[in-house]
Amino acid sequence: MTQTQQMPHLHVRYNGNSIDVPLDEIDLGDVSTNDDVLRAAAQYLNQPVTKFSSFEIDRNEETGDITVRPPAVFG
Repeated sequence: MTQTQQMPHLHVRYNGNSIDVPLDEIDLGDVSTNDDVLRAAAQYLNQPVTKFSSFEIDRNEETGDITVRPPAVFG
């Protein structure tokens, strides 16, 4: 059975929403810096990049996906 490889996505968790955007749609790739990723997320959501300054970036090396999320709060 052949498995179809999916295009890597940017997953953004912001303001109670989860948004998925193909990386090629926002000109990001595996060599994009964290600043590039935050800038692209802010631009896509039409927000100032400063809104994302405390956000964390997780990269899934297996799928190529990039997740931008607020820091985890425990307790």
